[in-house]
Amino acid sequence: MSNSRVTREEALQYHHEPTPGKFDITPSVPMTTQRDLSLAYSPGVAVPCEAIHENPETAYDYTNKGNLVAVISNGTAVLGLGNLGALASKPVMEGKAVLFKRFADVNAIDIELDSIDVDEIVKAVKLMEPTFGGINLEDIKAPECFIIEQRLKEEMDIPVFHDDQHGTAVITAAGLLNALEMSGKKIEDVKIVLNGAGAAGIACIELVKVMGARHENCIVCDTKGVIYQGRTDGMNQWKSAHAVKTDRRTLEEAMDGADVFLGVSAKGAVTQEMVKRMAPDPVIFAMANPDPEITPEEAHEVRPDAIVATGRSDYPNQVNNVLGFPYLFRGALDIHARAINDEMKIACAKALAALAREDVPDEVAVAYGKKLTFGRDYIIPTPFDPRLIYTIPPAVAKAGSDSGVARRPIIDMERYTANLKSRMDPTYSIIRSLNARARAAQATMIFAEGDDPHVLRAAVAYQRGNFGKALVVGREADVKQKLEAAGLGDAVPELEVVNAATTEHLAEYKAFLYQRLQRKGFDRHDIHRLAARDRHVFSSLMLAHGHGDGLITGATRKSAHVMDLINHVFDAKAEDGAVGITALLHKGRIVLIADTLVHEWPDEHDLADIAERAAAVARSLGLEPRVAFASFSTFGYPISERAEKMHLAPDVLDERGVDFEYDGEMTADVALNPDVMARYPFCRLSGPANILVMPARHSASISVKMMQELAGATVIGPILAGVEKPIQICSTNSTANDILNMAVLAANKVGG
Repeated sequence: MSNSRVTREEALQYHHEPTPGKFDITPSVPMTTQRDLSLAYSPGVAVPCEAIHENPETAYDYTNKGNLVAVISNGTAVLGLGNLGALASKPVMEGKAVLFKRFADVNAIDIELDSIDVDEIVKAVKLMEPTFGGINLEDIKAPECFIIEQRLKEEMDIPVFHDDQHGTAVITAAGLLNALEMSGKKIEDVKIVLNGAGAAGIACIELVKVMGARHENCIVCDTKGVIYQGRTDGMNQWKSAHAVKTDRRTLEEAMDGADVFLGVSAKGAVTQEMVKRMAPDPVIFAMANPDPEITPEEAHEVRPDAIVATGRSDYPNQVNNVLGFPYLFRGALDIHARAINDEMKIACAKALAALAREDVPDEVAVAYGKKLTFGRDYIIPTPFDPRLIYTIPPAVAKAGSDSGVARRPIIDMERYTANLKSRMDPTYSIIRSLNARARAAQATMIFAEGDDPHVLRAAVAYQRGNFGKALVVGREADVKQKLEAAGLGDAVPELEVVNAATTEHLAEYKAFLYQRLQRKGFDRHDIHRLAARDRHVFSSLMLAHGHGDGLITGATRKSAHVMDLINHVFDAKAEDGAVGITALLHKGRIVLIADTLVHEWPDEHDLADIAERAAAVARSLGLEPRVAFASFSTFGYPISERAEKMHLAPDVLDERGVDFEYDGEMTADVALNPDVMARYPFCRLSGPANILVMPARHSASISVKMMQELAGATVIGPILAGVEKPIQICSTNSTANDILNMAVLAANKVGG
């Protein structure tokens, strides 16, 4: 189990910075010139308006309707929090919207309706039908959720899907198919007990019945016991549909001899005695959140043959709705579906089940820190499996087409699958892999600037994120005061604070430093001042002596100044082979810029060194290096002595016989735009460059800052490469998350 936890303060900070909420909206078309505005609005916009008026189906061609979902709630059943109301449900609905985008590239807008009246809600949602390609209902309490969904399905001509019901049901069905295969049982023969007759429970039992479970073999229980034929207490039409003829009256009696338990109820609802009395190889889906009906440890203690799934990420076999709803909607939107029907849900469940039986890619194993193979602890795919995006939507789309709800069936499924593969941002998998590798490394990280709140928050996040141990350099009283001011007072006993005034290693550090600097004009007084009073030098000395595995610094001082201080302890100058490489993440691409930190004006040999260092960093990030030597000239024109070294650098790499792609000199558009690169068929790069080696430090720095400020690129770095120990230097405007990212890089020894 994971020890990671999220505090109230961290959660509030996450939702507050850098701007309140969890997403922005940006235009997908040019909006810079008067002509752009004329096309986007008046008079150009009149043309698609008229086209849609003549043929409403063309709305999918000329608007974002075909990739836009409304996430709708009235806040009457928010997560496990109950009836918080519409406004308080907004953070959850925003979260749902970003999950749509993150996992399936579906645009989603959250809409919170301030009403508990079924008629009002149905009318409001129905009136929005022209805007959206699909409706995702969320966190609406039963039984109103059943009525609202059913009426909207009948009255609307776009997919309506209540994820609390059907999302859970689809993932449960997928896991159940595999669990039954593992236990050698058939769905039509097994005895199933469901505990929890709310929205999710009813949907689960309905779907497994559609998939072959027999009505008489399924017993449904609620807080009043078994739902049997003739019961009147606490009944409604949805429960009555699943009443069976039985003399069993309690959950305990129902569990006797059961093959399958499905729980969407409450913590501790199932006892070990109940599990003991189940049939051989029992299947237990204990999905109550945050605490299951029975934990896997408790179940396995009395029944080692049990296959157990929960709703939690810190146990195997997580029933996670994010495996379903993004991909169901992706497939439904892509065929312009009129509905999401049972056939599509079953196709999704079967595709998920089949995916779990396939060999798991290495990148997934790296992300989870272990090899995953189909078995009792892996019956459901993991949410971060990159194959989901191009495996589930095609199955859903085909089922929708075959069942007659597609306006535009997909003709070329192979091309569609290839298109899905290209939709997802590759930076997600790289960052996920780095995080997993850092957790496996368990590096002790030194945070040099313990008087800075952002650094302290990053240190807490590093330790609580299970990346390893955080050592904070500073005075205990200062650290305590700043943590408390940041709302992290409970973290004070968790962090180890290291103070030069109290460390037992100071004499050892000073002797080492004196040996390095005695012939560079430093006397013993200077050495004491550096080692005992300068946190950057002290932290570097800690690292040099193995009292930490990596160092994070620079958040409070300019990088050039920090580099000078680090060089007192380490050989980190240009002549020592040190290089600064900054990663730019923008619109699904990662481009490394080098050198942004060390070399002021490199010659062709330095440039070749920089390229090699950058290639090593790229590979440590999971990228296959393609290096472009950037210039204002392209392959010799225009001629300039300033560009000559960029022209010669590839020749140096030719002589060295390196094992990565490179070419130059070339302008940035040639390096990054495949259409422009195609004008130079002799170019040795097989695709757009992912490393730009710049002519000088100033041009590299300017490029990074412009991309950050004008294009909104995410900047990681500069990554300090070519130094004996992992040292990462943050920028002075780094957020706590930026600093944490640098710590993860150091833990991975990126650049080492």
